[in-house]
Amino acid sequence: MGDWLTPETVLFSVAAAGAVASALLMIAQRNAVISALFLVVNLGFVAVLFLTLGGEFLAAIQVIVYAGAIMVLFLFVIMLLNPVVPTRRFTAGRSVIGLTFALAVLFVAALWRGIQALPGAVTPTPPPPEGFGSAASLGELLFTAYLYPVEITGLLLLVAMVGAVILARREEPAP
Repeated sequence: MGDWLTPETVLFSVAAAGAVASALLMIAQRNAVISALFLVVNLGFVAVLFLTLGGEFLAAIQVIVYAGAIMVLFLFVIMLLNPVVPTRRFTAGRSVIGLTFALAVLFVAALWRGIQALPGAVTPTPPPPEGFGSAASLGELLFTAYLYPVEITGLLLLVAMVGAVILARREEPAP
């Protein structure tokens, strides 16, 4: 075995495969609640990826904000709207199945070709600078170099929230 097979790379590979698998399962579900739960699993795997890359603060934010608060909001909206599962199923013809199979074979061949082109010895990346991924360094960047993009993003989210409230408001019938 090579020098690249360390516990960190194994954990990263397992978390990356889990993130891809949970994302595929998320989009394959017909039930919106189960799909949202697979999204929680996906966000957990992404938090593990952040941990393996040295971003402890980002991993904590990923779990607290996204997997916690945002997913509670998603599940609340899903249960509030009570979406109806369509009864009619899509049936793919032979041409669609053949095209899908051909694209899958091409994808696997391209992936295999890319793996074969990798160099034999992988050089380790240099360690990140001191304080990388900490709350202090992230806060300093957000309030200096990225102040305007953060403010514009907050304004866009506010407009989207107001628009969602206006669209979801039910009209009262006139007496």
